Amino acid sequence: MVILTVLILGSGCASHYPTPAANNQTMPKNPTSTVQLSEEEWKNKLTPEQFRILREKGTERAFTGEYWNHHENGKYNCAACGAPLFDSGSKFDSGCGWPSYFKPIENNAISEHLDKSHGMIRTEVTCSKCGGHLGHVFTDGPAPTGLRYCINSASIQFVPEEGKVK
Repeated sequence: MVILTVLILGSGCASHYPTPAANNQTMPKNPTSTVQLSEEEWKNKLTPEQFRILREKGTERAFTGEYWNHHENGKYNCAACGAPLFDSGSKFDSGCGWPSYFKPIENNAISEHLDKSHGMIRTEVTCSKCGGHLGHVFTDGPAPTGLRYCINSASIQFVPEEGKVK
């Protein structure tokens, strides 16, 4: 009964739409992470919540993160290593309770991995530079990509565009 409930309710960030991995679409290869720190170094660098999400593949609760309803112009960088990941121009309100983007800032900024955890088939996204867990990508996003990158606020850090605030 519990498994059936999980499958029916799923996750707030889950989607009934197939993911790129579920469709056997080609996903970018995961380049070797260029930032290599020990678990202890990551614990010293990150807050406990950032460590749980970025290094242990955790998820923050919907509608609780700092950036789910954030509307300033700028870039969203990896909270672990500072790599640019998303631009405010690709951010949109998906209604899922997490910051959502229709494309990364550069195609090689993130890596995708098949995720079969929690009784679901999803595509996990990680920072290509440090391997930190960011969230998941789904195929129910807006044009022009049709993708929805559902990202944990704790895994990103906003850098404002000077002089331009919505």
